[in-house]
Amino acid sequence: MTDVNPRNRRAKIISFSGIDGAGKSTQIEMLRERLNQAGLRVSLLAFWDDVAMLTGVREFSGHTLFKGEKGVGSPTKPVNRRDKNVRSWYMTVVRFGLYFLDAVSLCRAVAKQRRSGADVIIFDRYLYDQLANLNLNRGIGRIYARLLLAMTPRPDIAYLLDADPAQARERKPEYPVDFLHQGRATYLALSKMGQMTVIPPLPLAEAAPRILQEMVNKLSPDDLQRFSICLPTIASVPKPS
Repeated sequence: MTDVNPRNRRAKIISFSGIDGAGKSTQIEMLRERLNQAGLRVSLLAFWDDVAMLTGVREFSGHTLFKGEKGVGSPTKPVNRRDKNVRSWYMTVVRFGLYFLDAVSLCRAVAKQRRSGADVIIFDRYLYDQLANLNLNRGIGRIYARLLLAMTPRPDIAYLLDADPAQARERKPEYPVDFLHQGRATYLALSKMGQMTVIPPLPLAEAAPRILQEMVNKLSPDDLQRFSICLPTIASVPKPS
């Protein structure tokens, strides 16, 4: 029987990234439910709530300094946010400092969760989602992004849920479509730097089995054996020949 003693196995880190409206929350809940039903211990961390530093100051900037609206956008109640879509040289300098603090906090959060005895640690957004707010077309942006990626734990499986910006905005109307197009391009560039697994734009029901398939592809033989014993739904997914 597989040894589930926390001292004899290392928790797997799974992260979900993507533009607003890509369907991250839905896919995270579907995966977490599968894992919980299989008896695996799952920790879920939201990057903004559990990792990001000085969130109060950042919210103040978006709502007070930049006159952005509060709340989460929905198809029936769109909002006009003004925070990460504010692109200026001084905000880039501020983000460099904030994202460094986020990276340090992320290292601490991962270390703490790995001591918790969890089998799987799922992150709703990761450092990639912060770096996606930078201009990676400039050399200084790419160098900075690579520096932070090198100093933080790399997820065992980092999903990038790709999405059509126009459709994503219909689901979650918070930012202009042109900003979402820009963000999508940056995410795709980061997927190469951070080795994210890109899930192409798919209906939500079709994306879920694709996510499971990619998990099978990424797990080592030993991990796959342990997960297969606990999770028949993953074991039943055929590996590509």
